[in-house]
Amino acid sequence: MPSIPSSDRLSLDRIKIFADGASLPSMLESARDPRIAGFTTNPTLMRKAGISDYRAFAQEVLAAIRDKPISFEVFADDVPEMRRQAREIATWGANVYVKIPVTNTKRESTQSLVRELASGGVKLNVTAICTLEQVRDVTRALAGGAPSVVSVFAGRVADTGRDPIPLMKEALQICRATAPGAELLWASPRELLNIVQAAQIGCDIITVTPDLLKKLELVGKDLADFSLETVQMFHKDAQAAGFVL
Repeated sequence: MPSIPSSDRLSLDRIKIFADGASLPSMLESARDPRIAGFTTNPTLMRKAGISDYRAFAQEVLAAIRDKPISFEVFADDVPEMRRQAREIATWGANVYVKIPVTNTKRESTQSLVRELASGGVKLNVTAICTLEQVRDVTRALAGGAPSVVSVFAGRVADTGRDPIPLMKEALQICRATAPGAELLWASPRELLNIVQAAQIGCDIITVTPDLLKKLELVGKDLADFSLETVQMFHKDAQAAGFVL
């Protein structure tokens, strides 16, 4: 199999890479990386990182990162409290996007809240989207409003055995036709190839974990060289283990 051609390597320049995580040291390191155009986080990532004070964490991040968009998510499950949290989060900084889940835990759509906030000038990142019906509803709600992001969880779609590429292509068409001010984000990538795929079909943004970011240097790597390095690794580890037969 040939290595990724130069045209595909260049296509990475046409997609914005957002670092996904909730570790402040990692976020600060990513902020110094010219390849990183923005940041996303969520309550699950924050909990894994041991964060207990949401507001204090956000303020610390925003004090250090002022020139790149950062998405912070509401965590309420009822619309009135979502609204209150969203309006507070929106005041934290000019580079803040408020993440609103596409539904609450009762499967009730947040479309009306998204429309209200977007038309009121709140920059939104509508998250946890997995279906084209949700994309249609969300883009209708975002149309004509503040700058926004439509986060489709292509990685989770792939986890179900479905090819996410056709879905993401159609999602992009819907975004362009219905809400031109909205950017399509490929969420939850599983491998480096997903970044190339997202760039090739024209996605605006892809989220990347720190572990995946480390692999970016592999894009376009010569596969014969990669083969040799793999053989060298096996040989080195066998020697280090002291194996004998």
